[in-house]
Amino acid sequence: MIELLNSPTFWLAVAQIIAIDILLGGDNAVVIALACRKLPEAQRNRAILGGALGAIVLRIVMIFFALQLLELPYLKFIGAALLLWIGIKMLVPEKEDAHDNLAASPRLWGAIKTIIVADAVMSLDNVVAVAGASKGSLELVIFGIVISIPIIIWGSKLVLHFMDRFPLIVTLGAALLGWIAGSMAVGDISLPSLPSWSHYAAGVVGAMLVLIVGMLVKRRQQTDGELSPEIERGEQL
Repeated sequence: MIELLNSPTFWLAVAQIIAIDILLGGDNAVVIALACRKLPEAQRNRAILGGALGAIVLRIVMIFFALQLLELPYLKFIGAALLLWIGIKMLVPEKEDAHDNLAASPRLWGAIKTIIVADAVMSLDNVVAVAGASKGSLELVIFGIVISIPIIIWGSKLVLHFMDRFPLIVTLGAALLGWIAGSMAVGDISLPSLPSWSHYAAGVVGAMLVLIVGMLVKRRQQTDGELSPEIERGEQL
């Protein structure tokens, strides 16, 4: 264990897991806030703590199964493709009403259940990304999640503020997911043994692919948004 803690590779993987949890945890922070909005002030902290603990346990279980599945042939290709899509999606603005249909409960246990269920539904991207970054180590996953979840919960407003103020953080996060996707793909069990540099090369390709496609999709959306009012005016005429 001491050797593991002294390893730069271990701390690099921990940093990647924490970054993934924070970058992909913005929505989870919003869910927590919405789920607790009808609770009395005195019960909100208890609901947040209970929901967060339940979400941590459930997420670790999900990641455990994801780690097992990624040992099967070709599934790392699927996981890499999913991560590329998630990275591209990070660069494309979401609709403001994405969570308007989330039901808030006026009762403590109802709010806790809402937080846990919503987190489980929304955490597929997080689970796959963390599984890819952990290189098969469940201990590393648990360590990273235990550190990052409190940051998401109690520092969510600060994290979201910095992400809104410095868009470069989101761009770097999307590139990180592309890097992990590329490295994951070349580590699939169906491939022959590849030289160590191939993981770095695949990571660079994955990061560039996410950034290029993400920027193109974002530009296309902005162009469509500018054209739609003109189209509507033309239809009215």
